[in-house]
Amino acid sequence: MSDEIDTLLTRFELRSRVFFSGQLCGVANFDDGQGVGHLHVMRQGQLEVLLPDGSVQAVNAPAALFFPRATPHRLRAPEVGGPDLICASVVCGAPFGQHLMAELPAMLVIPLEQHAGLQMSLHLLFEEAFCKRQGRAAAIDRLSELVLIHLLREVLTQGHLKTGVLGGLADPRLARALHAIHTDAARPWTLEQLAIVAGMSRARFAAQFTQVVGQSPGEYLSSWRIGLAQSLLSKGRQVKHIADEVGYGSASALTRAFVLKTGMAPTDWLASKRAGAHAALNS
Repeated sequence: MSDEIDTLLTRFELRSRVFFSGQLCGVANFDDGQGVGHLHVMRQGQLEVLLPDGSVQAVNAPAALFFPRATPHRLRAPEVGGPDLICASVVCGAPFGQHLMAELPAMLVIPLEQHAGLQMSLHLLFEEAFCKRQGRAAAIDRLSELVLIHLLREVLTQGHLKTGVLGGLADPRLARALHAIHTDAARPWTLEQLAIVAGMSRARFAAQFTQVVGQSPGEYLSSWRIGLAQSLLSKGRQVKHIADEVGYGSASALTRAFVLKTGMAPTDWLASKRAGAHAALNS
């Protein structure tokens, strides 16, 4: 599973930016206007999370509150003696990472005392956040990303999800097939070959994969390949140079599959992405 986590995280293009560190007093509003997720890490104190459906969740012990996608919410703390808090925006740049984030619950509350592996990262994060050292902003952004990796590892390894790609990774047999796709996308996989990797009959594998992951094995393979192509295109690679690498025999074959999956040719998709990034930078 650890190798699979590494494979997935390299495709997430995960970015985090800390915009608040200190003692929260009163109410803070977080809307979804910027289209980003949020991470709130509370070192001590207590607060309440007010959600769009009117529900209120009390947090009375050190915890990480993770909103993997844009979700309007409010944090309410005592007017005096509020909690020590770090808040960060979270963005997944890769389409595949966005898809996985969409599978997670709207909010995850993870008690910190139950996860010893987080302690060192959190100690460094808070130490940097509350100091005046040079390079502080860059340091706390990178450390908040490290905390996110710990949280995603927890989700993957503890089997919190039973459906979607993350649910498939929690199933040992389906995980073997998913790992094969993730690590060797160029191979001309057939349903029978993937079923053999999973150690299942062809019919049972196809049915269970579709039920758990939400896509047929063939559909998922195509989605992964196109997501991989998008990642490589974003790094400046050309269509003709990546076609074989992502499982297509020619640039024209990749372009046809790309249009079928995204509705745009690779060059148009890349231009659209760059234009969106430029607009966000100047907004």
